[in-house]
Amino acid sequence: MLILKLTVVPLFIAAVTLAGRRWGAGVAGLLGGFPIVAGPIVVFVALEHGADFGAVAAIAAISAIAGLLVFGVAYCWASTKWSWPVASGCGVAAWIVVAFGLAALPGAPEVALAVAVASLLLAPKVLPNTTPLVGRSPASNDLPYRMATGALLTLGVTAAAASLGEVWSGLLAVFPIIGLVLAVFTHRADGAYQVAHMYRGMVRGLYSFGAFFLVLALLWPRVEFWSALALAVGAGVCVQAIVQWLVLPNKTLQPTR
Repeated sequence: MLILKLTVVPLFIAAVTLAGRRWGAGVAGLLGGFPIVAGPIVVFVALEHGADFGAVAAIAAISAIAGLLVFGVAYCWASTKWSWPVASGCGVAAWIVVAFGLAALPGAPEVALAVAVASLLLAPKVLPNTTPLVGRSPASNDLPYRMATGALLTLGVTAAAASLGEVWSGLLAVFPIIGLVLAVFTHRADGAYQVAHMYRGMVRGLYSFGAFFLVLALLWPRVEFWSALALAVGAGVCVQAIVQWLVLPNKTLQPTR
């Protein structure tokens, strides 16, 4: 299990990073919205503490979409005025405030889903206006840092799950680790408005995130563990295909120069 914790999430982070360098900040944000960090963390927590524990954590993860987006909006607006350390502090502070509010919500899937959908609809309206970047700066050597950070978060949350409880395990599993790392390095390399472009892509990816955790929350207490997980992955893929077909322009996946 330890080997999986140290490898699965970092490899996902590496894939998102390389895709972003190939296709740009918007696609990096889109892929960063998938449950590539929170998903494995919640699965590890459920394996160690039971499917019922995991189901409650999954409900918290759905509502935590609001925290991810509040972090992103706060970082984006702060980055238009200040450097990345200040913008990071603003984003994390906003996330902490929202996380405590989310922890006090009733642990019902419908409440979590309503909070998530409302935040997904609102976030694009309050992000700064952006223009996609045509030429990108040379890739920085941040990939090992991103992978190491993902591994540490996975170890920390799964180790603390028993004392944190189901709700905070789910909320911390959705701590914006990918969003933070992508935001900082995009900000440094390409400027503040490309961070907002990245987060617009992430909003689209988070629809599949919500579908994945909703299926886990509903099925883990009722269906065999791995079958529920397979159905959750399928639901996430289907929802993302619909979102792509409805709102994602074909030119988004063109390689950057």
